[in-house]
Amino acid sequence: MAGTMPENERMQTWQSFDLVLFGGTGDLAMRKLLPALYRRFVAGLFPADARIIGVARGQLTREAYIAQVEASCGVHAGENLDPAKWTAFAYHLHYVSADGARPESFGPLQELLRGRESVQRIFFLSVAPTLFAAICDQIGRSGLATPGARVVLEKPLGQDLASASGINRHVGAIFSEPQIFRIDHYLGKEAVQNLLALRFGNALFEPLWRRGRIRHVQITVAETLGVETRGGFYDQTGALRDMVQNHLLQLLCIIAMEPPATGDADAMRDEKLKVLRALRPIAGEDVQARTVRGQYKAGAVGGRPVAGYLDETGVPPGSTTETFVALKAEIDTWRWAGVPFYLRTGKRLQEKLSEIVITFDDVPHSIFDAAARSPARNKLTIALQPKDSITLTILAKNPGETMRLKPVDLSLDLAESFKTRQLDAYERLLTDIIKGNLTLFMRADELDAAWRWIDPIRDGWLRHDDAPRLYTAGTWGPAAASSLITRDGFTWNDET
Repeated sequence: MAGTMPENERMQTWQSFDLVLFGGTGDLAMRKLLPALYRRFVAGLFPADARIIGVARGQLTREAYIAQVEASCGVHAGENLDPAKWTAFAYHLHYVSADGARPESFGPLQELLRGRESVQRIFFLSVAPTLFAAICDQIGRSGLATPGARVVLEKPLGQDLASASGINRHVGAIFSEPQIFRIDHYLGKEAVQNLLALRFGNALFEPLWRRGRIRHVQITVAETLGVETRGGFYDQTGALRDMVQNHLLQLLCIIAMEPPATGDADAMRDEKLKVLRALRPIAGEDVQARTVRGQYKAGAVGGRPVAGYLDETGVPPGSTTETFVALKAEIDTWRWAGVPFYLRTGKRLQEKLSEIVITFDDVPHSIFDAAARSPARNKLTIALQPKDSITLTILAKNPGETMRLKPVDLSLDLAESFKTRQLDAYERLLTDIIKGNLTLFMRADELDAAWRWIDPIRDGWLRHDDAPRLYTAGTWGPAAASSLITRDGFTWNDET
């Protein structure tokens, strides 16, 4: 594969497993999961008797399924498939037709798994959340849930607190909490791992990581894509539930959490839960004052014209679903009291960009006169995509006879520094699932706390019945998003 894997990782073969992939012919499985598993196989991590069992309703032979996976991996695995390696990988692939709504259809899966109860069994539910309960019920009734089995749930986990709690109850009736892996692929990104390393592996920043030292924090996850072929699904979800409830809140938690006592999964998740519970509620009149929602209209992205949201396939006429959200969050703790966190995400924006910008406070007293000073502040910019980098902006003297301060960037390109192929998010998460490491997966109480904070925002929008603010595709969203932050005396990083 492109690049090299660390020597210690190449030598650590996984334990034997049966990975039962429900939705095995679906888009996520074909574009992300199976190519990621192929790359892990090429890295030498598969034991000889490991099996990947694709499960879907379609009637396919094993050979036809293998051919379908090969075609998809040829496009999405990152390079041309090596014929010998592909043949070896295909040996691990199997296929079973089953329908979560029909108990009698689970017979072939039972037969395929019979006699391998001692092997690590993983059920990956790459299906719509509305099917989670039915499939888990059938797994339980069919006797397939061995004591050490694991189940993986793809987001979105519900539409609100009530539906998420219902899913957790159904799944929890079959699997205990340590067996449940609620996946947010964003947490598998290498850059997010580096965020943890930056926070808890360096003494440099800890004295500054608090009120009185940090002026404000921005978290932006911007996409240039529209809803593509997902218009029907997206219209039932929207940016608040699709992105803020999981991705952005998880990034906020990592930035704001207290250092856990250990690297243990529950120690880490305990601290994230405290942040979610300390978020000041946004409800009632605060919803209009502290949030902005928008919807893209026709424009141009990357120099080509694109349609507006209401003209996308599957989007109903007159839809008021938001494709953009900006909001101001506050955390009521001693460390963060008075420090605003500005969150922003949207589709059809000007750039594909995920970044965290931490702006530090001014020096308490400047010895320089007004002509020498710079309005810029020290800031730490952590870029998650399109490439991983960390940039520290400091003030230095501009060359010349007079004293004039100018911002200068100290930048670290992480990919260039390490020169090894970075793991795809699903490669890392699949590795953690097979190893049983829960650190990057949400716990039930964490999920509940996130929905408790999100639901009143959604309710406030519905109560006021305001249409989302329109913004032209290819811009940074509605003007109201700029007003949200400028009235506090700040600007978005891209507008500086």
